Amino acid sequence: MEDVTDTVFRHVVQKAAKPDVYFTEFTNSESYVHPKGRDSLNSRLLFTEDEKPIVAHIWGDNPDHFAAMAKGMNEMGYAGLDINMGCPAPNVFKHGRGSGLILRPDVAVELIQDAKEGGLPVSVKTRLGHQDTEEYKEWLSLLLKQDIANLSIHLRTKTEMSKVDAHWELIPDIKQLRDEIAPNTLLTINGDIPNRQVGQELVDKYGVDGVMIGRGIFHNPFAFEEEARDHSPKELLDLFRYHLDLFDENAAKDGRPYKPLRRFFKIYIRSFRGANDLRIGLMETESTEEARALLDEFEAKYLADA
Repeated sequence: MEDVTDTVFRHVVQKAAKPDVYFTEFTNSESYVHPKGRDSLNSRLLFTEDEKPIVAHIWGDNPDHFAAMAKGMNEMGYAGLDINMGCPAPNVFKHGRGSGLILRPDVAVELIQDAKEGGLPVSVKTRLGHQDTEEYKEWLSLLLKQDIANLSIHLRTKTEMSKVDAHWELIPDIKQLRDEIAPNTLLTINGDIPNRQVGQELVDKYGVDGVMIGRGIFHNPFAFEEEARDHSPKELLDLFRYHLDLFDENAAKDGRPYKPLRRFFKIYIRSFRGANDLRIGLMETESTEEARALLDEFEAKYLADA
């Protein structure tokens, strides 16, 4: 996820409950091949050995860029290359990238084939179609014919964004399509999957190969734990402090600003007494030091006897 799944947050998730495989945040292939642009991607592509297996999630629309980036990702030690063909953001779509590739099938095919030159398994993350859910029949068939390692499908169209429920009812038909066209391609589903337990239910019910959890992590940082359980305010705040510590360590290396960190506060500060006021206060902070001071004050007031 954009500006979310960097190495800092992946380590936070790992401390809570590690998934089977990580994907990097949205990484621009055009920037990667630019002499100056590549430096801006350092924080996006940084990973550590304990995060493996990890897959580079890339976007763009230039086959030559994809070939070059695929080779670079192989040299860096990534386990695979995942091509984004599903992002509905207007500034991505209008340039024919992300979900815009659904309307440019010839380019989509070219990107996949050139990405394979890097020697890594190539996968695709996409949606059912542009506007009509029935588009999946032609669109997914085309992708499955490209001999990709994995096809991850967000079970909504581009125009649906996340405004409607994911179309789980289409999973059996999509799986049948996969079985007929490319039985060796793994099938991963995405959309409205809040945790590992629901994901496992879908795998057991429909026989897909896996599930991908994205936005669900914002509601539960422990989404990947094997057995779901309740977590105390202290556990959530301790995990938040761990996030702050990791942020400081990495900010010293790449100079990342503090402000984007605020988007994570709602993950930890929720559903307990005083959470709303604490979150409001944290949104006014300008540094990790200020955030820790607020946490100290809050814990002394609300959790001292816990």
